[in-house]
Amino acid sequence: MSSPTEPSVISLHEITKAFPGVVANDRISLDIVSGQVHCLLGENGAGKSTLISILAGMQQPDSGTISIDGVLTPINSPRAAVDHGIGVVHQHSTLVPAFTVLENLMLGENGFLLDRKSALQRLEELSELLGVRIEPHALAADLGLGQQQQVEIAKAMWKGSRLLILDEPTSMLTPQAIEHLGESIERVKARGLAIVFITHKLREAYAMGDCVTVLRGGRNVGHISVEELAVHSEAQAQDAILHAMFGDDLAKVDDAAELAGATETTRETVRIDRSESPVRLSLTGVSSHGLGRDVEVEAATLQVHEGEILGIAGIDGHGQGALAEVIAGQRPASQGTVLFDGQDVTRLGVRGRQQLGLRYVTDDRLHEGTVGSMPVSLNLVIKRIGQRPFWKWGQIQDKVVDAEAERLIEEYGIRTPSPATRAGTLSGGNIQKILLARELTHGARLVIVNKPTYGLDLKTVRLVREILIDFAANGGSVLLLSTDLDELVELSHRIEVISRGRLVGSVINDGPGTAEKVGQHMTGAIEGVSA
Repeated sequence: MSSPTEPSVISLHEITKAFPGVVANDRISLDIVSGQVHCLLGENGAGKSTLISILAGMQQPDSGTISIDGVLTPINSPRAAVDHGIGVVHQHSTLVPAFTVLENLMLGENGFLLDRKSALQRLEELSELLGVRIEPHALAADLGLGQQQQVEIAKAMWKGSRLLILDEPTSMLTPQAIEHLGESIERVKARGLAIVFITHKLREAYAMGDCVTVLRGGRNVGHISVEELAVHSEAQAQDAILHAMFGDDLAKVDDAAELAGATETTRETVRIDRSESPVRLSLTGVSSHGLGRDVEVEAATLQVHEGEILGIAGIDGHGQGALAEVIAGQRPASQGTVLFDGQDVTRLGVRGRQQLGLRYVTDDRLHEGTVGSMPVSLNLVIKRIGQRPFWKWGQIQDKVVDAEAERLIEEYGIRTPSPATRAGTLSGGNIQKILLARELTHGARLVIVNKPTYGLDLKTVRLVREILIDFAANGGSVLLLSTDLDELVELSHRIEVISRGRLVGSVINDGPGTAEKVGQHMTGAIEGVSA
């Protein structure tokens, strides 16, 4: 761990950045020191992304200064950031799938693909530094998520970065991959690089970090120094961080601690055996037609029981979307059968399945899930166009629609000035509540939810999860597609693992060790399938 006398790699002083209607960064100051992992913690909307985009040269601050080794240094472009040794590993992969590892690393180089010998040597150096084996000629599309992230780190360090920024690096990794990432971080830190580790999980912050800065509402509201974190117990570190994040409201702090990974979150209810309950949904050998470049479902067989939450785990883009759409009726099945409550619905359309109680909550809330220019009230009943009592003789029954909207707004805690407010003006969390309110009412029996809490603040995450738990507890069934392994373990009774469109393993959620078992299926340690 670095001593307090070491010079800062980068100092930010009074950084302010505003957008129409919001101050994203409000006079933020912090020092990032060589040889340290500086954890940046905060809810969605706290200002983390904006601050990082300023460090990466993608945004310019309205006021404030950045110094490198005590010298005022403007970072006015991504190229300038790279030239100053600032590398960013984004949450989602930026690799070109059709290119090899080496080709991805050499993108943007002068003489692209010409100086392969030097590039291979540099990759070997970085592989040794990270403590991993990176195959230079493998296609990026064929790499597992943990391997992709190691390549992303190598790419960020390609020109000898002095500062490595990791944006939510564990959000889609298996426990095994997280362990390997931690080892790589220790190696990089030992070489004297500074690391900014962005997370919203408390346990990660004090496990990975040498120091922690907490952002809330665009401001720096708390900092635990290297010296303080070194002597804090886990409970003391957790308490200090939570009070910085949420103030002195202890009830909110307790809930946030559980949600943010400071405590074990797996509920006893997920260990209830639903295998003897009636089968609500059954897929047998289902494959889907190819649409564009999507990964399609191949020979999928699964069952979802009454009252069960069945999780689908896997790397994003490995067929989860196709699976959801073929069950919902939005994508045709090329073979196999889909049964819903014993009825063959393989050839039934979306509307017919909805009327039977099979619903779908897309992960594209703003474009596919809602019509942003329409009022909240109509978005809440849009799937029931032409149906009584909301439509009569081809006319919208405004009073009935408004009454239903007011009921759902109250029941689901949708924050909107009025039912007439355009849906597109609401926050992502409130738009998600609109989707859940619409799909979980009027005879819903099974709901497919695709990444239901992605991009939401901690309070809304908790509310959405409680809604799904309550729906299942009252006899509904949930097919939960998520790239957040913690979420799947918290909510699911069972977890199926999908890889390249195929279901490759099933895990009963019976407590400690579930995440590790899922990770083994994802990495191919079980059944020899690599995800």
